[in-house]
Amino acid sequence: MTSQTLRRRLHHGDIDGGRYDRFEASGIDSLNEPLLGSRDQDLNGHGFGDVLDDERNKERMHWTRVFSNLIAQWAQWFGSVVGWLLPFVSGSQNGANNHLPPLLLSPLQEARLKHLKQRLAVPFDGSFSEHQDALRQLWRLAYPDRRLPSLKSELWKEMGWQGSDPSTDFRGGGFISLENLIFFAKMYPEAFQNLLHKRDGDRSEWEYPFAVAGINISFMLVQMLDLQSGKPRTLAGQHFLELLGEDEMAFDNLFCVAFKMLDVQWLVKRASYMEFNDVLKSTRAQLERELALEDVESVRDLPAYNLLKR
Repeated sequence: MTSQTLRRRLHHGDIDGGRYDRFEASGIDSLNEPLLGSRDQDLNGHGFGDVLDDERNKERMHWTRVFSNLIAQWAQWFGSVVGWLLPFVSGSQNGANNHLPPLLLSPLQEARLKHLKQRLAVPFDGSFSEHQDALRQLWRLAYPDRRLPSLKSELWKEMGWQGSDPSTDFRGGGFISLENLIFFAKMYPEAFQNLLHKRDGDRSEWEYPFAVAGINISFMLVQMLDLQSGKPRTLAGQHFLELLGEDEMAFDNLFCVAFKMLDVQWLVKRASYMEFNDVLKSTRAQLERELALEDVESVRDLPAYNLLKR
């Protein structure tokens, strides 16, 4: 496979070989990892385990047993020390992923959270006319001067879908991920077009596919904000509930901020396709930090919101 061919496939998501084929999932909470990213294999399909021959495997097993015995003896001593220290350090850690007591929500927050959860529960269904129309709307917003293609066309790859049929790319992303993309295109058209056409910065030779990246971001936000739970109990999720009380479309606005933030991180790290998951994780960490700022009362108060204006 030539470098030029690989670039085309990675940019548009038209990837063969099975390693990046579509996941089979039916709900937004059924995915356990982002939809893009590296695997423990190189581009030629050779697993790292195939490099070792039988003799080296035997030698490894011998040293593994030796080190296991040493570690077991050390762990016995270390366990007693930790047991003595634990009372002094417990309660001092309050990471973003630790569950907190549920917040007492106002009636407005309750109603908006319920509505958001209803949106999250809707899977994408390519047989629904409403969902088909939404795909067509996204195309018109993305390419207002171009002819609308059929719902199965190679032209959809130009938007960053993995194949000629976008409906197969949603997996666990759900219909809300398509709504997020449409909201982005309508509310922040200049930022949307810049991301779609990769206009900012010095781009990687192997770029992330725009549309599928959007699905990843929607899924990441659901996890980060703990929206699968009855009431969010993570620090980021509880801060989000405060934003939701100020803005009914806080999730959609946060999606736009996160997408722009991801692209900025992408350029700063000089990342390429195989590093997408790493960039997504660092985007999540940065977003969690900004949500924790004391003076953030709406999405527009986030420092990264200013990126949408550039």
